Amino acid sequence: MTYPPTVPVNSLPVNSVPVNQPTNQSNPLDSLPQSIGVGQPTVLRILDANLDRAREGLRIIEEWCRFGLNQAQFTEECKQLRQELGQWHREEIRSARDTPNDPGTELTHPNEQQRANITELLRSNFCRTQEALRVLEEYGKLYSEPMATACKQMRYRVYTLESNLTGHQRHQKLKQSYLYLVTSPVDNLLAVVEAALQGGLTLVQYRDKTADDLTRISTATQLRQLCHRYNALFIINDRVDLALAVEADGVHLGQTDVPIALARQLLGSQRIIGRSTTNPEEMRRAIEEGADYIGVGPVYETPTKAGRAAAGLEYVRYAAKHATVPWFAIGGINAENLADVLSTGAERIAVVRAIMEAEQPTLMTQFFVSQMQRVQTIRAVK
Repeated sequence: MTYPPTVPVNSLPVNSVPVNQPTNQSNPLDSLPQSIGVGQPTVLRILDANLDRAREGLRIIEEWCRFGLNQAQFTEECKQLRQELGQWHREEIRSARDTPNDPGTELTHPNEQQRANITELLRSNFCRTQEALRVLEEYGKLYSEPMATACKQMRYRVYTLESNLTGHQRHQKLKQSYLYLVTSPVDNLLAVVEAALQGGLTLVQYRDKTADDLTRISTATQLRQLCHRYNALFIINDRVDLALAVEADGVHLGQTDVPIALARQLLGSQRIIGRSTTNPEEMRRAIEEGADYIGVGPVYETPTKAGRAAAGLEYVRYAAKHATVPWFAIGGINAENLADVLSTGAERIAVVRAIMEAEQPTLMTQFFVSQMQRVQTIRAVK
């Protein structure tokens, strides 16, 4: 969209139509009031500052989409939004800038001085962009109705971009995760999980079948904060409502839990949904119903699934040949039998006791991570 040369606000005669007006498009200058009044310079300064703020925030997001994700679609959307904002940032607005007399340039907040990880950096800049667009929408009503409308529409596009980007990053992180820790109720739960995260863990599931809901909410909230601090995914076992309440990255469902379709309706496409499977038919059904990943097992008998016969290594071999979504071999896997599991074609594993009951969870996690990376390297060469 292009606009005619800038015409000073107060020099526009009533009902004047600037030359070279685009066909079939309203001219944003048509809606300019003859005089904004005493506050005109202030309004222009507010517009200038927030046009800068919105474009800067978008550029930071764009750089990650381009270089961090190599994602052309998101990169193009950021660029398009920046270009549209740039068309409104005309000389009349720029010339109102008065940085030396702006008291806000010296203001800062401790939270602005550091970013724990890329997720926090992106969230901060999405918020920055959305807030700036809202300011442009409101103060734009005092300057140009088309500008206010355009900024409103852009704000909703940024909301959509954030949602899609968050979902994309979650699913990419899932594909890049080869070790999955499923927690068990231990006294030092948070300490064990953090030790594993320090060892390179990138995927955690909170599982507690006995705690009351208040305890679960409190523990899950702390675990989610801990996982996100280490840029790891956090999944809730069974409970879609709990996953929503604590803003988890997804939920893992058993065969008798809510249907995947209902969970998807509640969680949306941006969150991850996993499903436990014990045989080829359950695998086929879970994939058809839209599971983002599946658990394959139990490979060995385990107290976590007391009374349930092991699916065995044959099912792992079947999954290696037929699964079309990421899958994790699970059930009784430990350092001693890991090689046997990997020999069947498993690329990802989930463990419980092997880390939760380890004397040194960090070292045990590092062992599993190194073994999984070694297998990936060998198979990539082949």
